[in-house]
Amino acid sequence: MSQFVKGLLQNELSVKFADVTDFVVLEAKGVGGNENNEMRGVLKEKGVKLSVVRNAMMRRALEGLEMNEAIVLFEAGPCAVAYGGESVVDVAKEMEVWAKKLDGVVFKGAFVDGEAVDAEGAKALAKMPTRAELQATIVMLAKTPGANVAGAIAGPAGHIAGCVKSIIEKLEEAA
Repeated sequence: MSQFVKGLLQNELSVKFADVTDFVVLEAKGVGGNENNEMRGVLKEKGVKLSVVRNAMMRRALEGLEMNEAIVLFEAGPCAVAYGGESVVDVAKEMEVWAKKLDGVVFKGAFVDGEAVDAEGAKALAKMPTRAELQATIVMLAKTPGANVAGAIAGPAGHIAGCVKSIIEKLEEAA
């Protein structure tokens, strides 16, 4: 491949990953064409993109994007980069599903919040709660004290109302 073509491919990678801050790096060796198309179609529906990259070009593109910490993820072997979705956790969860379905899909690492993590760290991302799950948990935690206070106020007030009602009923029967 000529230097000109390599430069064009490297520029394309730089443009493609300029807005990407978090991604998962995989090895997808031995995945057949039909399986690959099926996987990419499902990932596309969920907003996840998968790009197979050449290591040397990706390293140079990452240097240009000042993501030097991520360069160690592209040392050797075939690499595919999964990115997009709601968050990197969603991407890792989707890729975990495909890693279980297809033997050729193997985690190599991830780049999260400016730091590279190894394969085990990337798998751990798949076990973390998603952004929506965290937001739901925070709302539940914020709502719980208010519900407890309302219950504490409503409980005795209900008893008092019941007592007043029974007194009124007794007085009505007596009259």
